[in-house]
Amino acid sequence: MAKNKKNDNESKSTVFRVEKTKNYTVMSNYHLKSKTMSLRAKGLLTLMLSLPEDWDFSLKGLEKLSGDGMTSVRSALKELEKAGYVKRGRFRNELGQLKGTEYFIYEQPQLFNTHISDVSDKPTSEKLILDKPISEQPILGEPTLENPIL
Repeated sequence: MAKNKKNDNESKSTVFRVEKTKNYTVMSNYHLKSKTMSLRAKGLLTLMLSLPEDWDFSLKGLEKLSGDGMTSVRSALKELEKAGYVKRGRFRNELGQLKGTEYFIYEQPQLFNTHISDVSDKPTSEKLILDKPISEQPILGEPTLENPIL
């Protein structure tokens, strides 16, 4: 009889069942663990990463999806740009007129050392102008006081 009780206890176990939904996102936790970004910026990046690749990003669209105001969305985008998660470029036509803006969203922060138009598939007549181009620090030399040019 002791043997039957042991089998009964072994057959009783706890079962966990997870109901999975079809609409979920798998993404890196990298940005969520950042201690330098605000929750607003983390939330906006999470929202953007959850959207389909072909989603047309716009400030008004992000404002509607996030439930925050335009000022809040712009502030979060600037924070994400500063942190390297978002890169923004402006397209100008051959006359130099502003034609549009393109955002690149990354799961991990990026260092932007190259001109972003090199990776763009836009026509060559349109040039992507970086909002904050990276400039090298000029090398400052000591002027010579000997033989000044008059």
